Amino acid sequence: MLRAAQLAVNQINAKGGVGGGGRRLELRVADDSGNEDTAVRVAEQLYADPAVVAVVGHLSSGTSLAAARVYGAGATPVAMITPSASSPDLSGIGPFVFRTCPTDLQHGAELARFAWQVLNARRAGIIYLNNDYGRGVRRTFADEFTRLGGAVVEADPYIASTRSLEPYLSRMRRGGVDLLLLAAERPGAELALREMRTLGIAWPVLGGDALAGIETDGALAAGVRLSSAYLADRSDERNLAFVADYARAFPGERPDHRGAGTYDIVYLLARGIARVGADRRAIRDYLARVGRTGGGPPFEGVTGRIAFDANGDAAGKTVAIGVVRDGRLVTEAAR
Repeated sequence: MLRAAQLAVNQINAKGGVGGGGRRLELRVADDSGNEDTAVRVAEQLYADPAVVAVVGHLSSGTSLAAARVYGAGATPVAMITPSASSPDLSGIGPFVFRTCPTDLQHGAELARFAWQVLNARRAGIIYLNNDYGRGVRRTFADEFTRLGGAVVEADPYIASTRSLEPYLSRMRRGGVDLLLLAAERPGAELALREMRTLGIAWPVLGGDALAGIETDGALAAGVRLSSAYLADRSDERNLAFVADYARAFPGERPDHRGAGTYDIVYLLARGIARVGADRRAIRDYLARVGRTGGGPPFEGVTGRIAFDANGDAAGKTVAIGVVRDGRLVTEAAR
């Protein structure tokens, strides 16, 4: 997120600033440490700074839900636009909250359809992180998978301090699962993959967008599929330029959905500031009208078209399925 935001700011400022009129963008960077209490303190600091006209973030659902209540309160609320917080609970939480990514309702359901239709799975096991994100993906996957006719044989929670998932995996093997969903973050998924290797288990593995970056684990993650709002191998001209610029700015790195969404948000905010000024409420009103009748066209970004519905969600955003091949996450080819 930080890399992509800085890249966007540098590009905008190099072209004359906001609207080319000389007004430069400046980033104020804060770290919520993935902790909800810290996120509230960070939100209070940003809210209190009159130079902050909008907030890009937070990254995760739990911190976004906690911070959203700060940004939307008081006499001078400020718009928060997250590129990656996917909890359905954010939908409609307040008029100053927006997101550019699909929700868990789309991720879980798309993973279930892929499991059923493409992988021909009929009996799934689920290991999920016991937080808003993990529970959300678990629930939406299970609902769609069972609707299609599949069975969730076992669904087991873990927390960040869990040291072994072997008992879950062994029970699932005895239960006869033919697919594993990791509704997990990357460290938990890596633990599961290592222990699957030790146990000699070779189920197809699916995961949500919180597994982004696992492709750099090499052979351990080979073949893992995950859902994402954005994959770097999109072939449109706008994205090709972004990926090339990102690689020049950060050698050896490729953007993920969080970075690409952040890049789009910074450019969207710059366009809004150029059109309505730097007033917090004016920017919020501009965002709410993007792509809606009387509010101008949608924003065309590297992640695709952005327009917000009445709940602050990105209308029409879809989920793609990627697969880890040769250390990269690439679009899964249709079968």
